[in-house]
Amino acid sequence: MIHIRAAEFRPGTYDPDAGTVEAVASTFAPVKRRDTRGPYLERLDPAGLDTSALIGLPVLDGHRQGGARDVVGSIAAARMEDGRLVVTIRRTSAPDAEPIWARVADGTLKGVSIGYGVQQWRETTEGGQRVRTGRPVIREVSIVAIPADPQAIIRQEETTMPKDTTTPETEDRAALIARCRAAHPALGDEWATRMEEAGDVLTDAEVIADARETAQAARQTRTAPVIRTAAPAADDPAVIRTRQAEALACRMMGTAPSEAARPFMGYGLADHAREALAAAGIATRGLGAEDLLTRAMHGTSDFPALLTESGNRTLASAYQAAQSPLKAIARQRTANDFRALSVLKLGTFSGLQKVSEHGEVKAMTTGEAKEGYALETFAGTFALSRKALVNDDLGAFGRWGEMMGRAAAETEAAQLLALLTQSSGAGPMMGEDGKRLFHADHGNLSSLAAAPDVDTLSVARQALRTMKGLDGKTPINVVPRFLLVGPALETEAEKLLASIYAATTDDVQPIRLTLLVEPRLTGNGWYVFADPATAPVLEYAYLSSAPGPQLSSRDGWDVLGREFRVVLDFGCGATDWRGAYRNPGA
Repeated sequence: MIHIRAAEFRPGTYDPDAGTVEAVASTFAPVKRRDTRGPYLERLDPAGLDTSALIGLPVLDGHRQGGARDVVGSIAAARMEDGRLVVTIRRTSAPDAEPIWARVADGTLKGVSIGYGVQQWRETTEGGQRVRTGRPVIREVSIVAIPADPQAIIRQEETTMPKDTTTPETEDRAALIARCRAAHPALGDEWATRMEEAGDVLTDAEVIADARETAQAARQTRTAPVIRTAAPAADDPAVIRTRQAEALACRMMGTAPSEAARPFMGYGLADHAREALAAAGIATRGLGAEDLLTRAMHGTSDFPALLTESGNRTLASAYQAAQSPLKAIARQRTANDFRALSVLKLGTFSGLQKVSEHGEVKAMTTGEAKEGYALETFAGTFALSRKALVNDDLGAFGRWGEMMGRAAAETEAAQLLALLTQSSGAGPMMGEDGKRLFHADHGNLSSLAAAPDVDTLSVARQALRTMKGLDGKTPINVVPRFLLVGPALETEAEKLLASIYAATTDDVQPIRLTLLVEPRLTGNGWYVFADPATAPVLEYAYLSSAPGPQLSSRDGWDVLGREFRVVLDFGCGATDWRGAYRNPGA
């Protein structure tokens, strides 16, 4: 008598008396992942997996590792079966785990997932896609609500595959096919039809053998990658390194870490070196701090990458904090290489033309002009000495990173400011007409040098509003948005703009602008700029593969330690004059 229960799930392998249940822990399906270099396909190779080493490993509640209550059992036995890892789980008798095992018993909770690490990865490329292959070191098995691998579940009630040589004589072919399909869910209708059509040509033993071979082939050719939503991200080496880098950067900058990085806040450089060596499979027992750091620096561990990543975080933080307000009035773009960038300016249409009932629709034309600039490379180096590394002097590393970040921001600001101050404030030569950026013929240079007030701002606004397009006739209605001044005019400009909210109507200043103060701007000159998204005047660009300053490192050659290099690929230029107005100031 064969019973097949399809209406509901029952963990037929669960033995409440013995407190054990059998589960498929993993089928080692490929997984889509992402690291700092982009997406890749992860493959776990179970070849050489020592299943005896899994006995006694903990079984956790949803990969939680916060305390003893998260352990709900242990692995009592493990084996490989048709490329799958099958484990026998022995539950704990602790009362606080009873709700979990009650759900397992009634079939509500049935998902299983492995927690693992990989000591060494082998990276290849297949069809243009990165593939990282590694042999897993399994550290735990978890009972989960949603398994990443649909085949990784607690085993249901199922029929046992009949032996190859003995089959009940009273059993017909249809019943045998049903039993085979119950034992191997991978067998589909096509296989069943083929076996039925074979009739007496195949013996029952041959049907059973064919079922096993077909099911195994289906599992081996299953190539669709699984998105492992319940994967133990905490065991991913790339994730661990990211959290360690965050903790190092937070220690250097004195900021608070995320919850994920908090466990690493107490680590010194030697502790991180020990972790990196252990992850690379290198023994660390008995090594002092200097030996740990030396081996981690000059070996195959991720420790140099960890230092570089944490340095980049410190660099980026200081770089962002030191940004110049000039970037608010400039438009950003990217460049693929170092060739000159061309900025094409299109003219405006005067309007659509009326068409009579049988009239011709006439083609419309527009003028165009070009401006251009190119990227340049700026760089600097610094070194973290062996003494600083051994002494765990993160302050020195952090100070260098902050200084380099500020230096990169200063470099960008100096390049943008040079565009405004060039030729005694007239700006660069424009390719469209061969005249300076701020020129009387452009209508964007005040003939009366005066301090900013309601009258002079009104003149600037009118000049921008009446700007013409490339044809010199069509108004383009430039809307002023920013008032740019130097430190000498900051207080006066704040008073002027604050009068927008005056207590009396007569004192209201009607022109609303956002104040920008550039500390590098000297003198009493001031500017009014439009929004760079609608009327760009200045433009800056980064290399598309390296936006902002980039930090890299190598083993010290001239110094005993680690050498770091900061490179910035940056360029800027003036692209149009129609969105800016300058007053030389009183």
